[in-house]
Amino acid sequence: GEAAAAVGGDGALLRHLCRKLRASGPVTVAGYMREALTNPAQGYYTRRGGIGESGDFITSPEISQVFGELIGIWYISEWMAMGKPKTFQLVELGPGRGTLTEDILRVFSQLSSVLSKCDVSVHLVEVSPKLGEIQARMLTGGKVQPSPKDESAYMKGISKTGIPVFWYRDIQDVPSGYSFYLAHEFFDALPIHKFQRTEKGWREVLVDIDPEVPDQLRFVLSPSSTPATENFIQPEETRDHVEVCPEAGVIIQRLACRIEKDGGAALVADYGHDGTKTDTFRGFQNHKLHDVLSAPGTADLTADVDFSYLRKMTQERTTTLGPIKQREFLKNMGIDLRLQVLLQNSRDTATREQLLHSYNMLMNPENMGDCFNFFALLPHHRLVHPDKKDKPESKSPLPPVAGFNELLLK
Repeated sequence: GEAAAAVGGDGALLRHLCRKLRASGPVTVAGYMREALTNPAQGYYTRRGGIGESGDFITSPEISQVFGELIGIWYISEWMAMGKPKTFQLVELGPGRGTLTEDILRVFSQLSSVLSKCDVSVHLVEVSPKLGEIQARMLTGGKVQPSPKDESAYMKGISKTGIPVFWYRDIQDVPSGYSFYLAHEFFDALPIHKFQRTEKGWREVLVDIDPEVPDQLRFVLSPSSTPATENFIQPEETRDHVEVCPEAGVIIQRLACRIEKDGGAALVADYGHDGTKTDTFRGFQNHKLHDVLSAPGTADLTADVDFSYLRKMTQERTTTLGPIKQREFLKNMGIDLRLQVLLQNSRDTATREQLLHSYNMLMNPENMGDCFNFFALLPHHRLVHPDKKDKPESKSPLPPVAGFNELLLK
């Protein structure tokens, strides 16, 4: 009780949900997640950005700048492999505090001689005004202005490294054009539907009031099949419990359409599996597991990303690579060499210990090395020459995709 009160969890959201459930019956897990995370008054994300040491979860970019630098190098390596187009947009979905974007921009400015003839801009898709402000401070030092009403961005500024930065509420508002997309710990917070196989067929898992205990929530099964059951379960499904995130499917489709039309690539990094896991719905508060149904709005709720579902939802508009474990991706990107260089350049023991600690957090299978995955969307022609079939000897071989193969930067 005290813990909930301390974070402003006076139970307002729980009371609101209970009223709603009494009036109109149980809600889907997706409906529950949406309320708990993004309710305008009491939602976890809308009320505060709980990221970092003091928040409820720590993300890779918060652990180590190396992480963001290697992702920056991935984009430059892909940009070079695609023949150095004259402009590119870096589009990040759910940029958190902006730490990752800042690390990527540092690499871009260190490699400005390579990018000198290229027109680079940054486009951030962020729904939380609070996080938008934090990102603006981090990236521009606070030099931002609201955009005129007729523009699709709601805020714009110039990064400390001199690159234009724009903010949007929705990916559809981001201008089309050659773009590199980044979704780091973005998909895992999108609302999921949960389904259970029963003797009578598939049933959706719902959230309802516990009749025995006042103001306590519990999971129940839908008495019959729901529209979601009909739409989201694949006929060939072998698992007995399945989580589906339709919103993730819609967003992946948008990315695939954009990449197919305008070129570029998307990199997705998240907790996840390839269609093998069942129940991954979790709550986190103060870095500890928290019961997903208690004190809604006070904990971060996530579910592992099903990469097999994302792959299916690209509908072959793009090629997909991965998922590959974070440990392998970063190794392929040359993290070991980067670590050696940083260790040699660091003057004091404390810095060296911090570097080794963060390397261990990112790479150790016990920490994030194995549970975190990388997944990419690329245009088909990036991996297969359109005219390869006719004259196999005419084209030079395409360079491998960094991270999924070893990085070969001249």
